[in-house]
Amino acid sequence: MSALPSVNESEVWFITGSQHLYGPETLEQVAVHSRAVAAGLDQSDAVPTRVVFKSVVTTAEEIRRVILEANASDKCVGLVAWMHTFSPAKMWIPGLKLLQKPLCHLHTQFHREIPWGSIDMDFMNLNQSAHGGREFGFICTRLGVRRKVVAGHWQNDDVQQSVGAWTRAAAARHDLRTARFARIGDNMRDVAVTEGDKVAAEEVLGFSVNGFGVGDLVEHISAASDADIDRLCNEYDESYEMADELRSDGGRRDSLREAARIELGLRAFLTEGAFVGFTDTFENLTGMRQLPGIPSQRLMADGYGFGGEGDWKASAMVRAAKVMAAGLPGGTSFMEDYTYHLPAGGEQLVLGSHMLEICPSIADGRPRCEIHPLGIGGKEDPVRLVFNVPAGPAVNATLIDMGDRFRMVLNEVECLDPPESLPKLPVARALWKPLPDLKTAAAAWIYAGGSHHPVFSQAITTEHFEDLAEMIGIELLVIDADSKLRDFRC
Repeated sequence: MSALPSVNESEVWFITGSQHLYGPETLEQVAVHSRAVAAGLDQSDAVPTRVVFKSVVTTAEEIRRVILEANASDKCVGLVAWMHTFSPAKMWIPGLKLLQKPLCHLHTQFHREIPWGSIDMDFMNLNQSAHGGREFGFICTRLGVRRKVVAGHWQNDDVQQSVGAWTRAAAARHDLRTARFARIGDNMRDVAVTEGDKVAAEEVLGFSVNGFGVGDLVEHISAASDADIDRLCNEYDESYEMADELRSDGGRRDSLREAARIELGLRAFLTEGAFVGFTDTFENLTGMRQLPGIPSQRLMADGYGFGGEGDWKASAMVRAAKVMAAGLPGGTSFMEDYTYHLPAGGEQLVLGSHMLEICPSIADGRPRCEIHPLGIGGKEDPVRLVFNVPAGPAVNATLIDMGDRFRMVLNEVECLDPPESLPKLPVARALWKPLPDLKTAAAAWIYAGGSHHPVFSQAITTEHFEDLAEMIGIELLVIDADSKLRDFRC
């Protein structure tokens, strides 16, 4: 029941720059090469979107028309431009000034190696990418055009992977331009970082955020039928390791049924409003018996964005990361830095978790469905999925409102297996070492103003967020193995 758009159905348009100076025979060969390069990218496993060859453009009017066509296309999420020959860049100005879709400048050439024994001026005139790309690069920089430059041979794995990361970010940016997020209740009272300018978000980032009373959701929860609740509980039984008290003959089965009722109501509410993400908070639960635990976890697994305590920016980041990660191994989840491991002389670590809402896409093995007291909110004990997260590289990224601009902050981390079991911790959890180390990473994150609600992903990398931030036009501060704290001081 995926809520994600089909990245495979999105299109990236491939256009090639040239000019009439070289004559029709050369332009015919340019078109043959361009179709081959576009087809190579289209067939690459590293590039999830369709790559559609559009045209060899040789005049300002041809460039302007194809860019206007791309702007108007609902399927086109971005443009890949290749300068096969020298393409005088003044003729790109009218089109680039109109460009509204992300741009990737592929700086490549058709041939791999110089044919030392046969190279002549005909070959040189045909294969001028080396300086043709520099001409195009100049005008993009002069005009302030945001783009990604990928340099290298188009058949190389690293080039295809870099183009593929860009197409994933372009698909996420396209999704955000029309995304709708529901803020059920308000944010956690007196919290600063979960607030923000929703008008500015729609202007800059594209997505809309609107508030709804808990009663709007409760109507949908109350409408769930017993038959649908039974069906969903059976799905829980088959999908997860079930705690004894939640089994069909267990004493807390009614709590599982209530969780299923909430999930059905949430899905109906989100579907009716065409929402791709939502927030809730334990302080706004009037009319609900439980805070949504397993419902929020399962909705995230299906591609919905989620933000706890009313954090709509976190919900948007989870959604964007879900779109970028579609089809990749590894998972993506809402997360929170919860507590530290600070042994004297030992490796300092972070235990990440949340009250309930960690996506099972990042689970190491089969999650266990359990019920425990929450301790806050004053409601019945909520049902949740409990699991560990597998070891391996990951990223934590957050979106914050700085008042006059939006900013992303990202920290590369290395997940570890817990050195001991956590038998009394009734929530999903991830253990990681921040790069370059906790002392530097935590201080840098705090200097940068990063939220305590990042999106955590073992499926996508820094490159994906770099591309997305560039497309949207906001700054990204990266904390990685090479980071120095002095670079993050205000």
